[in-house]
Amino acid sequence: MSRPSKPRLPLREGVGASAVFCPPGPWDRLSAFLVERLPKVGDWAERIARGEVVDEIGQPVAEGYRPNRRVYYWRQLDAEPEIPFEARIVFRDEHLLVADKPHFLPVTPAGAYVQQTLLTRLRRATGLTELSPIHRLDRETAGLVVFSVRAAERGPYQNLFRDRAVEKVYEALAPAGAGPWPRVLTHRLVECEGEAFMQMRAVDGAPNAETWIDLVEAVGAGLARYELRPRSGVKHQLRAQMSAIGLPIAGDRIYPRLHPQENPPRFDAPLQLVARAIAFTDPVTGQQRSFERTALTIAPS
Repeated sequence: MSRPSKPRLPLREGVGASAVFCPPGPWDRLSAFLVERLPKVGDWAERIARGEVVDEIGQPVAEGYRPNRRVYYWRQLDAEPEIPFEARIVFRDEHLLVADKPHFLPVTPAGAYVQQTLLTRLRRATGLTELSPIHRLDRETAGLVVFSVRAAERGPYQNLFRDRAVEKVYEALAPAGAGPWPRVLTHRLVECEGEAFMQMRAVDGAPNAETWIDLVEAVGAGLARYELRPRSGVKHQLRAQMSAIGLPIAGDRIYPRLHPQENPPRFDAPLQLVARAIAFTDPVTGQQRSFERTALTIAPS
């Protein structure tokens, strides 16, 4: 069965509506179901009373529970950590928007961040209601992020990454290591379990992560600048692979050892990794697209 198309509900403070399906069940009140389904979102009875839970045409729904329908709400938090750095739009046309993301800013709303995200900030700044990222960067990583402007074109752009039809160039600072340079790193990366669930680890088996790497220059204090070109897209690929060869990226609080998460984070010690350039053949226009970060590159802390 095909998934129903998402209704065109307006943004609220740059945030798109989230959907919840109401299955058959014992609930007599919608708020009782939502408290059970999404307990961390907030006071559902108050939100329903204020008209902040709506149907597919944007009409407020009543408290009475009706199964086999979708209701919609807008994520909001009582408070979230403020990220004191701004993104910069480096390119925009009718199909794409490219932004230079600072360290620490999440790309999309999740967990403790809704307003303090790149997507929400850009939607509010541009008024582009259908803006959507076609790939991701870790919150700790800075650099270029490409967005689709039109929802109808999002699929072809996202498929570029699925089909590995994108050339990506990163820059990192890490301990100076022995060659040979350049070289290709190949590992099989899998998610860890238990308390280290945030990490990826290298195990035996067929490789699923491949990265071309070259030493650019020594920068002092035992560090060197590296250029990295990932040929696959595994979670934390560059961070995990650099750690696996004994050259963890400077400022990394996940590899090789998982440090306690800080809220707010330490803004004076960013991960020394940036997405410097990206290039691909545009699947919508047929143009050769190439974007490069023009801001200053990372430097030793």
